[in-house]
Amino acid sequence: MKVVILAGGFGTRLSEETSVRPKPMVEIGGKPILWHLMKLYSSYGYDEFVLCLGYKGHLIKEYFYDYMFSNSDILVDFDKNQCEILKSADEKWKITMVDTGNGTMTGGRIKRIKEYVDGTFMLTYGDGLADIDIEKLVDSHSKGGKMLTMTSVLLEGRFGYLTLDDDRVMNFTEKGTSHDNWINAGFFVCEPEVIDLLDGDQTIFEKDPMEKLVELNQLGAYKHHGHWKCLDTLKDLQEFEELWTSNPFWKRWE
Repeated sequence: MKVVILAGGFGTRLSEETSVRPKPMVEIGGKPILWHLMKLYSSYGYDEFVLCLGYKGHLIKEYFYDYMFSNSDILVDFDKNQCEILKSADEKWKITMVDTGNGTMTGGRIKRIKEYVDGTFMLTYGDGLADIDIEKLVDSHSKGGKMLTMTSVLLEGRFGYLTLDDDRVMNFTEKGTSHDNWINAGFFVCEPEVIDLLDGDQTIFEKDPMEKLVELNQLGAYKHHGHWKCLDTLKDLQEFEELWTSNPFWKRWE
């Protein structure tokens, strides 16, 4: 199963960092948050990624191109004008990087990568980490029989909320408050039919498409009771750096 990561937004609320690089490339402990996210999925055996690029996407392409060589043993033969990889990096990643446009909305980015996914796929944002059990999420999706399963977490604050009836999403609002504060944490599992609900570049995944899924009773919820954190502001970045040295709750790899 492939993992689609939305990595093309501007990250305007973190302009101190994103003026020079896309938000998924902002570093935690010397590695981009995108790297941490991919390591999380990889720790569960999911190594095929489709990255939806946009703002400064060339920097993400350059990072992974260089990463392959800088983390491998290589033989450079100047006489034959050849370069040979002797031992590859530890990661088994296969990464498809797709330019989905600078001004494209979340739904539009997903629409643009339709040809690169086959069957059920996972989807998440390129700026959030959790100690989520990916296998339990996939199992929940399989048993639930919905077109889309959304991971939800309990959190106070500035995000949208969900109204849940057991494992069924009854209402979805992207911004607001709720009495129990179940919010959209990303980490979706999607059936390919979800893409058919997306009209074009200006489609916001979290609005009309999700409202339609609720209407069709096709939006399921996986309740995550562990840790989750989103990189949204400079304060969040500082907290992530502190967590990396004290309690990196998302780290499942050596």
